[in-house]
Parts: sequence; structure tokens; C-alpha cells
Amino acid sequence: MRSVGAINEQLTRYAAAQALLPGAHLHAHLLRTGFLASFRNHLITFYSRCRRPGCARKVFDEIPHPCHVAWSSLVTAYSNNGMPRIAIQAFHAMRAEGVRCNEFALPIVLKCAPDAQLGVQVHAMAMATGFGSDVFVANALVAMYGGFGFMDDARRVFDEAGSEKNAVSWNGLMSAYVKNDRCGDAIQVFGEMVWSGIQPTEFGFSCVVNACTGSRNIEAGKQVHAMVVRTGYDNDVFTANALVDMYVKMGRIDIASVIFEKMPDSDVVSWNALISGCVLNGHDHRAIELLLQMKSSGLVPNVFTLSSILKACAGAGAFDLGRQIHGFMIKADADSDDYIGVGLVDMYAKHHFLDDARKVFDWMSHRDLVLWNALISGCSHGGRHGEALSLFCRLIKEGLGVNRTTLAAVLKSTASLESVSATRQVHALAEKIGFLSDSHVVNGLIDSYWKCNCLSDANRVFEECSSDDIISFTSMITALSQCDHGEDAIKLFSEMLRKGLDPDPFVLSSLLNACASLSAFEQGKQVHAHLIKRQFMSDVFAGSALVYTYAKCGSIEDAELAFSSLPERGVVSWSAMIGGLAQHGHGKRALELFHRMFDEGVDPNHITMTSVLCACNHAGLVDEAKRIQLDKRYLAFAGGFSDETQDCEFFSAFVFRTHGP
Repeated sequence: MRSVGAINEQLTRYAAAQALLPGAHLHAHLLRTGFLASFRNHLITFYSRCRRPGCARKVFDEIPHPCHVAWSSLVTAYSNNGMPRIAIQAFHAMRAEGVRCNEFALPIVLKCAPDAQLGVQVHAMAMATGFGSDVFVANALVAMYGGFGFMDDARRVFDEAGSEKNAVSWNGLMSAYVKNDRCGDAIQVFGEMVWSGIQPTEFGFSCVVNACTGSRNIEAGKQVHAMVVRTGYDNDVFTANALVDMYVKMGRIDIASVIFEKMPDSDVVSWNALISGCVLNGHDHRAIELLLQMKSSGLVPNVFTLSSILKACAGAGAFDLGRQIHGFMIKADADSDDYIGVGLVDMYAKHHFLDDARKVFDWMSHRDLVLWNALISGCSHGGRHGEALSLFCRLIKEGLGVNRTTLAAVLKSTASLESVSATRQVHALAEKIGFLSDSHVVNGLIDSYWKCNCLSDANRVFEECSSDDIISFTSMITALSQCDHGEDAIKLFSEMLRKGLDPDPFVLSSLLNACASLSAFEQGKQVHAHLIKRQFMSDVFAGSALVYTYAKCGSIEDAELAFSSLPERGVVSWSAMIGGLAQHGHGKRALELFHRMFDEGVDPNHITMTSVLCACNHAGLVDEAKRIQLDKRYLAFAGGFSDETQDCEFFSAFVFRTHGP
């Protein structure tokens, strides 16, 4: 017979290797030879490590009078095998038997505590038995209090641990702060740890990097990054993954890519961090390239990888690849995964395959709010507004609740349908559930009300609900401008400036439309000054609106100067300039500009064609008008002459002159 120590060592090796069969044979041998009693505690641990808590319990039940070690081993067995409720039951049974809990069992019980009440009781027990200052117990208490959101208690326990604190203690406190969205406190704790002379571990670095990410403190993140490099932890995959995640979420794909390329052993998490970061920052084609590189490296993408790639396919127009991924997921029987389902619905919707999006939605067995939002938003953006409203009503009936994404999407549909009753119902719901302080919802209400010709309701929402942000002012200024309340729009813009808000290209574009409707030349020049001061002249919409405003005010020279200064001229700016020339009697110049537009490869639309016919009408260019009307190159655009063209006042006169007797 070997020594007790040798057999215990052998059981320990079997447990570490999860070698169930050899360990069971040794158990049987001990049973036959009558030496089982000396090894029961080790056997409980062995069966626990081999994922056999039932066998561990049988061994325990054979002990006539279990000591605190046996009880601790049993509690640990249940805890480590995902049975926290039974672990707590074993803990209560141990106490009922009068067995004193030791410093090894207390952390396990704290880990399994279903509520703070039991955690507080265990804390009191630890203090009463003298284990309150034990570093392992203290670390478990910090984790327990942090897990239930009681960070003041967690900090107090940490401070009372005194000089016994180790790197695990500091890491635990940092982690608790991060989990409770107190990332600034976590960064401060990291500084205290370094100042106290404790060397950060890879977990500590990962934790503080996550804190920098959560607080969007890139300067602190860069300092931590420098420390990571100095201490050699930049080769650690967990730390490197955290750094990649931080930089991509801060918009620094360049730095994240460098870190990724230097990683000696990148794993699926590393690839996912960079791929999702590329998608987050609009680098969809780069994300797809990374997927191909990942597959070439021999790593298999998981559902998180593919859900990110589906978003990239939606953004990059890579519909065929998205279809291939869908087929792959069907074969792998993973097409019902929540992440994949949302990605597929979003991809199909953004490619205007709403029937396919609906099929995926109907196929999903579990439909959470994210999936509902993806389909409702897809229908709303795809012009199927009635279906979006129907889905919204169905969502409400199913009781899943709504969020700002849901409300913003459905308000887009109520606006497009010009349904004031639906808008008011959504308004009432938003007020009931407390979303009238959300800028996205408020702006959706403003937009929907004015498109329903209810400007007073839009103004009331703006006055009562909006915060002083640029988006709210843009929405209201746009509403006033579109509803021919240009003077009120200009006044509101002045109020916005008095509040210290800096205008963006969108609000300036809306304001220019107001100036154009009033033929307010001086105010238009002031807006022009704002565009130059803030370097917004490169914005296509703002630049086009400026051209239109000057042309509408009759200042063709200023309109031409603004037009020539645009770095990029699209169909809107060309049409604005051509329309301005036509309106003010410069028919030949308008035609010359039209031909130049065509020569530069810019396709006209029906608004351009309307302006050209207007120019021909005013200039008496009958033959030129006939030629344009019959030229197949021009008729190919926008389906030829639209209903808007044929409804124009001048068109009747034009038709009479070109086709009359």
C-alpha cells in the first residue's frame, strides 16, 4: 500500500486532468482495501473536478461525521458545477449541524449568494469567526457587494482589509466599479494600486483599459497603454484585446490595427474586436477583408463575428456575401441565433428585401426588442409605413415594451403617412413611459407633427420637451421653414445662438431654405458667413442651399460664386443654379450650364429638366426645347418628364408653343 500522501497526490493529478476512469478505479481499490476513510475529502474534490457532483455527494454521505473540510468540499462541488442554489442548501445544512464554516467555504458561499441579505449574514458570520480580515474572504465580500451594486460597502470592506490586500483585491475592486458604470472610480483605484507599489497583472490592465473605454477617457487609456508596453504585457492576449476594443470604440482604428498586427497569438475575440470596430466606425469593406483574412488564418468565425459581418454587408452593399452567410448559418443550424437573426433582418431590410427580412423575423423562435426594432426600422426606411405601424401595434400587444429606437422608427412612418392620430397616440405612449426627455423621440414628434400640418403641436413639443441641443433646434427650424414660417425660423436661429449652441450644416441648410422663401438676401449672407467661419462650404447640402438662396433672392452673381466654390457639385447644386438662371431670365446661360452638367457626368433629375424647360420657355428657345424633349439621353433620367414637370404653369404654354398650330 502506498503512503497516504502519495495517493492524495495521485487523486489531485487525476482531478486536474479530469481523468474520471482512473480515479474511479482508484476509488474502487480504496474501497476494497478498506482505506477509503482517509481519502474521502480528496475524492469529493476529485469528483467535483470531473463534473460529477452526484458522485461527490455519495462520497460525502458515507462520512459518519463530516468535518468542516468535507462540508466545504461539498459546497465547492455544487458551486463549481453550476448549482448555486444547492450549494446554499448545503451551507445551511452545515450550519444546522453546528459545523463551523472556514475561510475556504465562506468565499464560495458569498459567490453563490442569491441576494444581498444572505451576503450580509455571511459577512457578519465572517466577522464573528475572525475571518473578516482574511484576504480571500475580503475579496469575496468586495465581489459580492459590487455584484449587488453596493459599492460603498465594497469599498469599506476593501479599505478594512489593510496590508493584506494583494493584486487580486485591487483587481476585484476595479472590476466592481466597472460593472457598476463607475469607470472613473476604477481608473482612480488603478492609480492608487500603482502608487502603493502593487504590480498590475494582465487582469488588472484589462480591467483599467475597460474602464478607460467606459469613461471614454482616451488620454488615460494611452497612459495605461504605455505602461502595458513597458511591463511587457502587450503580448498578453487579454490585455491586447482590451486595448483593441478601447481604441476602436474611441474611433482610432489605426492604433487598434497596429496593436492587432503585433499580437503574437490573436484569437477569435481579437478578430471580433477589430471587425466590430471597423463596422462601428463605418469601415465596412475593411471588416469584410478582415473576415477573409481570419478564415485564411485557420480560425473559425463565431456568431459574434458573423453578426458584425452582416452589418458590414448591409453598409457596404455586399448583398451576395450576406446571402452566403445566411446559407452557411442555415446549414450550421445557427440561423435562429439572436445575434444572427438581428443581423439578417437588418441586412435584408437595408437592401430593400423586406419580404426576406420578414421571413427571417417570422422564423425566429425568440423575438426580443432588438429584433422587433430591426424590422420596424427596416419597414419604415423602406417605405412600408403601414406595415411598420402594424408591427408596432403588435409589439405593444405582446407586452415587450418599447425604447427610443422603436419610437423614432415608428414616428418616421407616422410622418410619411401624415397620420396625425397615429402621431398623437405615439406621443401619448412616449409621455406615459417617460421618453419625452429623449432627443430622438422629441425630434421625431416635431418632424411628424409638422408633416401632418400640425405646426402648433410641433412647437408645443419643442417648447415643453426639448433640451437645448442642436438637433432639437434643427428639427424645429426645419419645421418652421417648410411650413412657410421663415421669419420664425430666423428668430429661433438667433435664440439658438444666444444659448451658445454652435450651428451645424443641417441647421444652416434649413435656415437658408427659410431665407430663400422670404427672399431674405441679407440674412442669407449672414448664414453664408457662418458656413465660411465653420468651414462647412464642403457640405453638399449646405452649399446647394446657399446657391438656391442667392438665386431665389435674385443675386445671380453671388449664386455663381457660391456654385463655383463648391468642392463637390451634385445634381442638387446644379439644379439650383440652373433653376436660378432660368427664373431670372438667363435662359441661354441655363442651357449652357445644363450641357456642361451633362458633360461632367452628372445625371439630371426631374427638377433639373423642369428648370431647363422653364429656361427654354422664357428664352423662346423652341427648337432647343424640342430637341431636349425628344433626346433619349435626357428622357432616360428620372423616367423622363415627371408629373411635377407636366403640372408646372409654364408647361401648358410650352406645349402650346411647340406643338400648337
